[in-house]
Amino acid sequence: MVSLKIWTTRTAAGFGAAISALTLAVGPCVALAQPLAAPGPVADAAPPPSGLSEGVAAIVNDGIISTYDFRQRVRLLLVTSGVQPTRENMPQIEQEALRALVDEHLEVQEIRREEKEQKFKILADDTDVNREISRIASGNRMSGDQLLKALAGAGVGSATLKDQIRAQVSWERWIQGRYGGSRMKIGQDQINAVIRQLETETAKPQYQIAEIFIDAARVGGEDQALSGAQQLVTQLQQGAPFGAVARQFSGASTAANGGDAGWQNEASLQPEVREVVSQMRPGTLSKPIAVHDGVYILYLRDKRAGSGAEMVTLKQAAIALPADAPQAQVDAARLTLAGLKGRITDCAGLDGVVAKTPGVVPGDLGEADVNELAPVFRDAIKGLEVNQVSDPIRTEVGLHLVAVCGRRHSGPNLPPREEIEARLEDQQLAQISKRYLRDLRNSATIEVK
Repeated sequence: MVSLKIWTTRTAAGFGAAISALTLAVGPCVALAQPLAAPGPVADAAPPPSGLSEGVAAIVNDGIISTYDFRQRVRLLLVTSGVQPTRENMPQIEQEALRALVDEHLEVQEIRREEKEQKFKILADDTDVNREISRIASGNRMSGDQLLKALAGAGVGSATLKDQIRAQVSWERWIQGRYGGSRMKIGQDQINAVIRQLETETAKPQYQIAEIFIDAARVGGEDQALSGAQQLVTQLQQGAPFGAVARQFSGASTAANGGDAGWQNEASLQPEVREVVSQMRPGTLSKPIAVHDGVYILYLRDKRAGSGAEMVTLKQAAIALPADAPQAQVDAARLTLAGLKGRITDCAGLDGVVAKTPGVVPGDLGEADVNELAPVFRDAIKGLEVNQVSDPIRTEVGLHLVAVCGRRHSGPNLPPREEIEARLEDQQLAQISKRYLRDLRNSATIEVK
């Protein structure tokens, strides 16, 4: 069995991480994160039956989405997201598959209309599609044929992937060609405003997050968004890869990059999100976070203090003592650590000195913001220079000597102006693409069977 990743052709640099450009204009936002086994009785990869035996799932203007195409897209979504089908989540998965097919039909119809009007080719041809398949396959260390065979083994016909690639690559080409490049002017005042905001916020904590955003307007309302987000959280807790789920279900502009939003300062987060993420520990997943236009799911990769924060690197020597230890035992331990302190000349030698003292355990406490230390530790190291050791500290778990192994003030880490400009352009293109598709959807005749 193999594990594949399928991502988009166009990404752009963000703040501290690569940020994908357009949710609706790039493709295919897919990741085969699980072994390619069939995900259950959804559909097979056989070609659709001839004649009138195949049904109609939806009509989009004058285009038809067959029930075969619909079942195939459901299977592709399951295979590539790592989500396991259940009675509870299948309605959400089916809705997402149908919405994607409807959007792609609208995109292709609009592109064909523009081709007739503009008299030039926009829609990706077979060469474009095969080139993209080869690029995706090479990223998975296989050939294009091997990729398609792997998908077929999981019950996904090659036309399903090719149709998705054709629509999404073509839409990206159209949006970028019509609105991007020299046509999109990012003013120096806009860039300067971002820099000023970043400089203001660099003293505050920063969070490296991945996000999934369920757009309430797209899924039918706030209740549906919250319910869908809760089902996704359940799947993530059961092992579905966050990046693969984000690529398939997220409505944020980071979806194509697996939800990776890079390092974010507090000002860039909505108040509801900021309140939750400030309480999270690195490596944890949030519950659904309702905001005014949808629901977020966050994964906190890491967090760091802002610039200007005083950072210290610490080691300790400790004797375990319960909170209710007899005073005589506490006094004896304090005497042991006081004697040990005189023999520790620097951090490098702490472990060796402690190893010769029975009952004392060394520990590397790593680097931390002074303001985030427990008050008793913060007071103990106040005024200590590097390689100096505190007096014994009493806590509920024991007695400690704390050695200061390093001090520094974190400095601002602003991105180059070129990165800021690229991100601003990507954000504007994402909004243009979203509005464009929304207008197409509102003016279209869409009938779901």
